Amino acid sequence: MTHDVSDVTHRKHGRPVHHWRRDLVELAALFTAVAVADGVANLIGHGPDGPALLLVSAVVLIATAAFHTWWARRHGHAPPAAEAGARPAAGLRQARPRAAGPAESREAPEDREEEPAAHTLWRMRTTVKDQPGSLAALCMALAARQADILTLQTHPLAEGTVDEFLLRVPAGIEAAQLTEAAALAGGTDTWIERADVHDLVDAPTRVLNLAARTALDPAELPLALRQLLGRCTIRSLPAHKAPAEGTLEGTVLRLRQPDGGVISVERPYLPFTPAEFARARALVDLDARLGPRLPRGREMLTLPEGSSVTVRRADTRDVDAARQMHQRCSARTLSMRYHGPVRDADRYLDHLLSPRFGRTLAACTASGRIVGLGHLLWDGDETEVALLVEDEWQGRGIGSELLGRLVAMAAEAGCATVYAVTQASNTAMVAAMRGLGLPLDYQVEGGTLVITAGLDEPPVPAWQPSEGAAEESGGPAQRD
Repeated sequence: MTHDVSDVTHRKHGRPVHHWRRDLVELAALFTAVAVADGVANLIGHGPDGPALLLVSAVVLIATAAFHTWWARRHGHAPPAAEAGARPAAGLRQARPRAAGPAESREAPEDREEEPAAHTLWRMRTTVKDQPGSLAALCMALAARQADILTLQTHPLAEGTVDEFLLRVPAGIEAAQLTEAAALAGGTDTWIERADVHDLVDAPTRVLNLAARTALDPAELPLALRQLLGRCTIRSLPAHKAPAEGTLEGTVLRLRQPDGGVISVERPYLPFTPAEFARARALVDLDARLGPRLPRGREMLTLPEGSSVTVRRADTRDVDAARQMHQRCSARTLSMRYHGPVRDADRYLDHLLSPRFGRTLAACTASGRIVGLGHLLWDGDETEVALLVEDEWQGRGIGSELLGRLVAMAAEAGCATVYAVTQASNTAMVAAMRGLGLPLDYQVEGGTLVITAGLDEPPVPAWQPSEGAAEESGGPAQRD
């Protein structure tokens, strides 16, 4: 939009500055007016009423000039607000006193920044036809619900395509509204759940991080699969007839392990896609190629009476040393730990020390002899802790220290709770669980006591050794 030159007045140091073009136009207008006035005067002056008409014309001109001067002083020629380089509003606000009253108070809301509206993150997956425009229609339907698409992944299928979105929507938008919008745009089998800031990490970065964690620690593989595939149940099964490349059957996928076992992943609420199956298989193949390995970290633990032990990770390569510890343990200690015949204790070690089923900490003397074992076992969607300390080393706080470290590992892995299965007469295990400083839940079934600790709060390190503090239990599958 253009403006007349006479309407534009720029300000410099608070003063109006008139442009030279306006002065030139006014000067030309002045000479034109003089010429016209002279012509009119000559024409009228020779008539009978010439002097009177000249006098009336002079009065009219003087009145017009006076009115123009008054109007110019009262209404300055301010530039338009949208014109570049012109800032009259700021100048006017600076010139007004603070107690300007209603006029300034009306401008105040425009100066204040609007507070950001609350938003919610949602993960949504829906299936659309594999044809041009289907994704565009779905995006437009979500945009109509004020949904901001932060990330998008596509999973091609034999028929159709699965589109997975990470959405940011206003807090007032409900999941049902998003699902309805997807259905109207042609989406089927729509699934939606709340997301958090961790989902903002893009898929390649997340997969690389999980691969790095698995490469450093084989016990991370079940956790990595759970984070990769979402909410699912992961179990390690014994030798099973499954193809080397694995199988994908709807909501269940099975992946072959080098030892002949099978990792079974179940997700009853959402079928797996071929892309997810390929990612999971690549992660398992990476773990198989790297072979047996453990983090090299060791921690020296000084006991209250002055002796010290070393706490380190253990795996199936420590089975022989663990069996030797069994031989040094009393029958009562082994029965409190395994809740069954003592002669069967050695059979559990291959399972308990395998990284496929969890993590194990070993307390060792300076000579390398194992005197205590602590297990953190992945039990489907739950996590179990179990302890065993050699009789000679009980009552020195080793069991409490191992338990505290295992619970910290569980919290770091994202577990909501951990549980321990023991006998109701095992007061040492009860004392060790209480020493964590976490909320506990007790369930008694016959002579079996199940203690569940919530991990909403960080565990409090405990160093209060008690009588028989290492007779703790947690049988491999005796929870019924």
